[in-house]
Amino acid sequence: MTLDELTTGLDDLPSLPAVVMELLGSIDQEDADLAVLAKKVALDQALTAKTLRLANSSALGLQVKVTTIHQAMTFLGVQATRNLILAASITGCFPGRRCPAFDHKAFWRLSIATAACARVLARHMHFNQDVAFTAGLLHGIGRLVLVTRYPEQYDAVLRECERVDGDLLETERAMLGVDHVLAGRALAEHWQFSDTLRQAIAFYGQPEMPGAGFLATIVHVAKAVAHALDLAGYANEVVPTVSSVAWTALGLSEEAWLQVFRETELQFEEMTAILLA
Repeated sequence: MTLDELTTGLDDLPSLPAVVMELLGSIDQEDADLAVLAKKVALDQALTAKTLRLANSSALGLQVKVTTIHQAMTFLGVQATRNLILAASITGCFPGRRCPAFDHKAFWRLSIATAACARVLARHMHFNQDVAFTAGLLHGIGRLVLVTRYPEQYDAVLRECERVDGDLLETERAMLGVDHVLAGRALAEHWQFSDTLRQAIAFYGQPEMPGAGFLATIVHVAKAVAHALDLAGYANEVVPTVSSVAWTALGLSEEAWLQVFRETELQFEEMTAILLA
């Protein structure tokens, strides 16, 4: 298939709630109208309930219990609440079981583990934790594009990749003509993700590339940590090679890394229980 064919077919993908589309386009903005946004989200009761469970999780560290979206925004901030809403919405957006070789549960477990680790790393790096969490959660969303649009073809890709123990991106390109990074970039543009998220999705696999941005470095390393901790539950888990440039850029001590591992595991378990309920 060609990129044009892939892009044309994006309209056939599941659609996100209108309020979530607004959030995706404004993730970098700090001047959103609290009251208006809270009222829009409150119209979706399931989304509200999931978001509030996330807001009250120990990972967020709130000292008070919030019971409304407006309260969450007041105590956590607009940007943090927006990212929780995105996480709550997008994890239930794509249908499962259409591609037997694709493990949806393991995919989301890896995505949540990457998001949790990215959030922890961002705090150590004095980077925006909420943006890092969202980028970690969405970094591999191109795989959902391919598995949803071309379930039979992608099933064949995964089986061939496993048969020859090959590289996923290379196998995707050889058998489909496109790969999940390209598909993720296309969806990021179609759904009007912020420039920050687009860059992270496009370069998380190559954080040393010029213009990749520091967020891609955080997500790149976070994904490797998620694999190393075996949080996704994949059989025969393999830890991907980590860019030496990215690893050096973080510059954490051994003690700091042990803390990152512990915090990632703790946050992962709680967030998984909420997001995949």
